[in-house]
Amino acid sequence: MKVRCPKPEVRCPPTDSYPLPRGEGGPRPALSPAGAGRVRGRVTPLRTSDPSPGLLRRPRSPRGEGWDFCLLPSALYPLLSAFCLLLFAGACAVGPKYSQPSAQVPDAYKELAPRGSQQPSGWKTAQPQDQVLRGKWWEVLNDPALNALQERLEVSNQNLKVAEAQFRQARALVRFNRADLFPTITAGASVTGERFSANRPISAPPPGATYGDYVLSADVSYEADVWGRVHRSVESARQNAQATAADLQVVNLSMHAELAADYFELHGLDADKQLLDSAVVAYQKALALTTNRFEGGLAAKAEVAQAETQLETTQAQAIDVEVQRAQFEHAIAVLIGQPASTFALPRSPIKLAPPQIPVGVPSDLLERRPDVAAAERRVAAANAQIGIAKAAYYPTILLSAAAGFEGSDITNWISWPSGLWAVGPSLVATVFDMGRRRALTEQAQAAYDANVAAYRQSVLAAFQEVEDNLAALSILEREATTQDEAVKSAERSLELSTNRYKGGLVTYLEVVTAQSIALTDERVAANVLTRRMVATVQLMQALGGGWNASSLPSLASKEPRQIPMTHLEQVGTP
Repeated sequence: MKVRCPKPEVRCPPTDSYPLPRGEGGPRPALSPAGAGRVRGRVTPLRTSDPSPGLLRRPRSPRGEGWDFCLLPSALYPLLSAFCLLLFAGACAVGPKYSQPSAQVPDAYKELAPRGSQQPSGWKTAQPQDQVLRGKWWEVLNDPALNALQERLEVSNQNLKVAEAQFRQARALVRFNRADLFPTITAGASVTGERFSANRPISAPPPGATYGDYVLSADVSYEADVWGRVHRSVESARQNAQATAADLQVVNLSMHAELAADYFELHGLDADKQLLDSAVVAYQKALALTTNRFEGGLAAKAEVAQAETQLETTQAQAIDVEVQRAQFEHAIAVLIGQPASTFALPRSPIKLAPPQIPVGVPSDLLERRPDVAAAERRVAAANAQIGIAKAAYYPTILLSAAAGFEGSDITNWISWPSGLWAVGPSLVATVFDMGRRRALTEQAQAAYDANVAAYRQSVLAAFQEVEDNLAALSILEREATTQDEAVKSAERSLELSTNRYKGGLVTYLEVVTAQSIALTDERVAANVLTRRMVATVQLMQALGGGWNASSLPSLASKEPRQIPMTHLEQVGTP
């Protein structure tokens, strides 16, 4: 790319001679037309009988106080041209160009088709796009109490706040690296008094003389990003920030899923407690019946003991359920940012049926999982680090300039004769480092390979989690159907055994056995429903919970002041 800088036009009026400034007594020095010299950073005025092509001067006032100096285009044009070329040379970035690593993606989910059926490879069941999980995915479960808890989690969960703060750190690091694309300007002032020793071996300046040094200066420095090191640093920081934004969504998704799972586990225990309490009431009636039969001489003492044992065992089981329920209740309190001592949930057995979850196709999963997106962004950041390591093989080009004033006292400090300036480029290259740059390049390449492997592993884990929960829902659905029939059969058996016992046809042992089987089947049926609801939540989590990689912040537009927890807006650097 060619860069053309405009040629400056500088015109100075011709002159033959001008008086020296005040305080500069003595004869004028005879100088060549080479221009001006510089001593201790101060511009030294020179004179010549004819206008020179290098440096011209004119008095700043009719009294002849001060001097002006003008650089002609012949001296200024090469410097400005070099600056413009270096300024726009950053497009020549070394290092590999990034391309997303490949990963194995199946044509269809194996566990999505009914077990025993064959689904043609490459085909999928049609699903309306408006049924895809979006935004607040937990609302698909149709539980208002759960929805209210989820809203409190978004506001008060401390893990979400930690992840959000980490994202803000990564975003600030992008701005930090981006600052290297622009010049750095510094300014300073100093006032120094100095007295030279009367016994110093050098006669000039005079022994015992006292001097003042007043300095006011500004410096500009700029690293020309000829090899793309700075751009690669910004790119790496930006990709890491996007990975951190995806990590925030991973935490967000995990917290919501954990809250939903704990919620259904807790209410599953409520259902279990309800069954045990009902069994305790039935067993109390059975104990009373057996006791009456014993007192009437129709039953043995052993039957009373069996009834008492069964009742007390069931009461102990009902009490034991309270331990797990209390733990789940405390876990929910922590998730919503509330002390466990001040939080309680009313008892309510699960009365919902698991909804049908739209799964989509496997190729969409890579865009819907925030952990996969975070792993892919870290691969891109590692690729940029390779470019940074390779840029170390090339020289560093610095452009610097300084200007200011320096005087011997405060009266002549800020005046034109006290002005000083310096400008020029510098080039620094490493000639020998005993293989350090090569080691850094190999380290960057190895880090890239590790991130590629981590990305592919996250893809495999994502498909595994989806298949696991699809299989769980399919198998548990069939188990629930069979278990419901078992419950009905156990209830009929219990009714028949109780009637036979009342008629004196069987012993109480048969009734105890029928009661135990019926209670066990009812508890298993309740547990299966709880597992189905938890598996539904985990499936929605495995599918990404309605998230999409397109919602990642680009970090290239204007930055908002606040970052929403659920839906991150596009944020960037100024």
